[in-house]
Amino acid sequence: MCSREDFQAQRSQLVALLVSGSLEGFECILDWLLSWEVLSWEDYEGLRLLGQPLSHSARCLLDIIWGKGAWGCEKLIAAIQEAQASGHSSEVHAYWSAHSRQPAQDLQSHRPAVVRKLYSHVEDVLGLAQDRGFLSQYECDEIRLPIFTSSQKARRLLDLATVKSNGLAAFLLEHVLELPTPQSLPFEAAECQKYISKLRTTVSAQSRFLSTYDGAENLCLEDVYTENTLEIRTQVDMTGPPQKSPATLGLEELFSTHSYLNTDADTVLVVGEAGSGKSTLLQRLHLLWALGQEFQEFLFVFPFSCRQLQCMAKPVSLRTLLFEHCCWPDAGQQDIFQFLLDHPHRVLLTFDGFDEFKFRFTDQERHCSPHDPAPVHTLLFNLLQGNLLKNARKVLTSRPDAVSALLRKFVRTEYQLRGFSEEAIQLYLRKHHRESGVADRLIHLLQSTSALHGLCHLPVFSWMVSKCHQELLMRKGGSPTTTTDMYLLILQHFLLHASPPDSASHGLGPGLLRSRLPTLLHLGRLALWGLAMCCYVFSAQQLQAAQVDSEDISLGFLVRAQSVPGSVAPLEFLHITFQCFFAAFYLVLSANTPAALLKHLFNCHQTGSSPPARVLLRLCVQSSRHKEDSELALLRKAEPHNLHITAAFLAGLLSQEHRALLAQCQASGKALLRCHAYARRCLAHSLRRHFHSIPPAVPGEAKSMHAMPGFVWLIRSLYEMQEERLAREAVRRLDIGHLKLTFCSVGPAECAALAFVLQHLQQPLALQLDYNSVGDIGVEQLLPCLSVCKALYLRDNNISDQGICKLIEHALLCKQLQKLALFNNKLTDGCADSLARLLACKQNFLSLRIGNNYITATGAQVLAQGLKDNTSLQFLGFWGNSVGDKGAQALAEALKDHRSLKWLSLVGNNIGSVGAQALALMLEKNIALEELCLEENHIGDGGAHLLAQGLKRNSSLRVLKLSNNGITFLGAEALLQALQTNTTILEIWLRGNTFSPEEMEILRHRDSRLLL
Repeated sequence: MCSREDFQAQRSQLVALLVSGSLEGFECILDWLLSWEVLSWEDYEGLRLLGQPLSHSARCLLDIIWGKGAWGCEKLIAAIQEAQASGHSSEVHAYWSAHSRQPAQDLQSHRPAVVRKLYSHVEDVLGLAQDRGFLSQYECDEIRLPIFTSSQKARRLLDLATVKSNGLAAFLLEHVLELPTPQSLPFEAAECQKYISKLRTTVSAQSRFLSTYDGAENLCLEDVYTENTLEIRTQVDMTGPPQKSPATLGLEELFSTHSYLNTDADTVLVVGEAGSGKSTLLQRLHLLWALGQEFQEFLFVFPFSCRQLQCMAKPVSLRTLLFEHCCWPDAGQQDIFQFLLDHPHRVLLTFDGFDEFKFRFTDQERHCSPHDPAPVHTLLFNLLQGNLLKNARKVLTSRPDAVSALLRKFVRTEYQLRGFSEEAIQLYLRKHHRESGVADRLIHLLQSTSALHGLCHLPVFSWMVSKCHQELLMRKGGSPTTTTDMYLLILQHFLLHASPPDSASHGLGPGLLRSRLPTLLHLGRLALWGLAMCCYVFSAQQLQAAQVDSEDISLGFLVRAQSVPGSVAPLEFLHITFQCFFAAFYLVLSANTPAALLKHLFNCHQTGSSPPARVLLRLCVQSSRHKEDSELALLRKAEPHNLHITAAFLAGLLSQEHRALLAQCQASGKALLRCHAYARRCLAHSLRRHFHSIPPAVPGEAKSMHAMPGFVWLIRSLYEMQEERLAREAVRRLDIGHLKLTFCSVGPAECAALAFVLQHLQQPLALQLDYNSVGDIGVEQLLPCLSVCKALYLRDNNISDQGICKLIEHALLCKQLQKLALFNNKLTDGCADSLARLLACKQNFLSLRIGNNYITATGAQVLAQGLKDNTSLQFLGFWGNSVGDKGAQALAEALKDHRSLKWLSLVGNNIGSVGAQALALMLEKNIALEELCLEENHIGDGGAHLLAQGLKRNSSLRVLKLSNNGITFLGAEALLQALQTNTTILEIWLRGNTFSPEEMEILRHRDSRLLL
């Protein structure tokens, strides 16, 4: 039995179930409901309106079924079960008379079976019906529209037979009965099985080895793959209830989550910074599918690289895109393609590197035909929107900056790839170095070198450390500090690898660089041209134009890109960051680089075209002045993020540490010095302009600055230059009280750069880094600037006990620090001792917010001990944890005599009447607390009575929040009695409790301080 009450209680689950499959599954459910006459014809027509989102249709269906009573609810559950069963069986059990007196009614009664039998024969039946005069040419063309699958065409033919009275229904009833019963599901056909097998073999061959980052050898992905930190990204609602920190997921959960941004969308988006492992993640997905280990709900997986897609100049059809550019079927191409169109939910398409796609996303070029050719960007955009292969899953990877708000409208779920955790870094090194002691020495080196440790949260840097382990372990000087240091180290490794054995002990000296300078300049010219043209894979003709020969390629920085088997694979740089590095290298060493143009490279205030694009224009087009206008129009499309990376490398190469080395490789050392001086001056000037553009403070508030992404890259460039004097000059006389860097993709490397600059501030400031990827490693990088922070906000940053304990250890020595906001992280009871010590030892500490973590009663009891010794705390946020009654008792006991705390939040902590009793006793003695937040608990009427008793003896509390606590009119009556004697209280929140409309009206009339 399924009562209407149960049906309504499970509405959200039913909606999720109805939209979790494909549109085909939903229409199959409608077939069964029509055949059982649960739905009337009018109900059905209202549900199948074209253009309606599937979730909207699902909710409309539930509303209709609700009105049918318990019988209708039971029939819907049965229809869902029948539709699921029919998806796994090809058998058709239905018999009817070919000479029915009510053919239209019989067609409806046997609709599921008729659709199954008609499925593979729609075209033949349409032709026959037209020949016999039952259908017009226009009606046939409407049914044949390419946006419909074969089963949808069958249903539209049956719908037409229902409303036409010319004998079409009788014709269909007789003709369909004669059609052969399908013996097997289409994907079990021999041709389809052979193609699936071939596709698995092809995908396995492409994904089994890691050729990325490595030009000399191939690594087996299964041997070295290390899980990255993958988190689901939820919509941030500043006005709604606080949400838990996103859970860390495994790759196999990519399609299983029910946290949707848009339930009608088909695209899964994975964002991450350059080098965070997006391509490797997709490669792992492909391999798991090809080996039959995961993602077996998909029969077909088609991998694409966006950087290669954009090289396709000619228009292509969807069929050509899938078959000619992925895997060609040896036989039955038309049948296989038709099956893909008819069963899109069995298809997965992956698109890697959307940030490297030179076309900007738009929804203005609609293309719905799977057979007609179109430009490749039009095909991609319509696949992502669902205009093509609707209900096929698509996975798109990108850097965050390249994802527009318009594109996010078509995203079903968004994930963020945050990089390696501390444990993952160690596991990665151990997988790469199984020989005794090597991994341990590398891990020890990282843990003792903060800057290098901070870089390694990105897998690309962990690979560099692994690749250059001998150079690092044998290095006599200091370890690499900046990104530029690491790329020069990997350059040394490749140069030595390609040099005679007797030069291997000399390191990266002028002689080694000069010996391969032509090669480095050739690669630099190619890299720079590619950035300007948004080109990341290079044909033989493009290599020849850049004078890149086989000797240059043999150095190892250019590797073969994946391509269709049998074709000549183009070349690409090991990673996009290597292309940026060589472009910067070329800018520094090129003899015709105008130093005056550097001001554009470091100018984050320039409007119009990208400033670095104009730099590249002057460098790439020296010989033909008349080409400048046309080239400028092209260079305006250069990807800004890549140019930011290039600018940071340029600053690093011009640093004092590397300038002497590069000067010996250049014909004119004075030119390099002039370039450095001008770059230094331009960088400082641009930062000062950025600071001076901050609007004046609101009267009574601290001056606040919300930094833009351009500012973050200026700071990165300054850090790469490693000049403390320049950092000190940049922030001299900077007068801000609050620096906001929320949603700025701040990771450990950016934290190191911020600390390098902010530590020179003259005045303390509040540093807000909410919604970034700081992590435990980033916390370590921030420590040098902790002494100038009066407040530190680290909301939603994937920080664990390890990072917070290290932060507090240093915070105890920082007199300025008075506020910490750590909610939405991964904190547990393991950090309670450190938090308690912070409260007990820092008697000027004002605010601690640790909501939405994983602290239990045990942690609350420990923290309460520190709270007893504290005399300064004013704000304590504990919402969204699990302290329960015991935790509430411990905190209440600690706060009885506390003289400074004004605000306490214990929202959503599973507190019942026992905890409420302890809090009530605290209210009787406490004379400082002004606001107590207890929403989303289990206080009930008993707890409300106890709190009311506490209010009668309290004279400080102004706001008591008790929303969503299961309180009835009896509990509210007790609170009303307390209000008769308590004149201090201004508001008692009772929203979301159990009151009838009449009771709410009575309560409002009794006392307006009750907020209902």
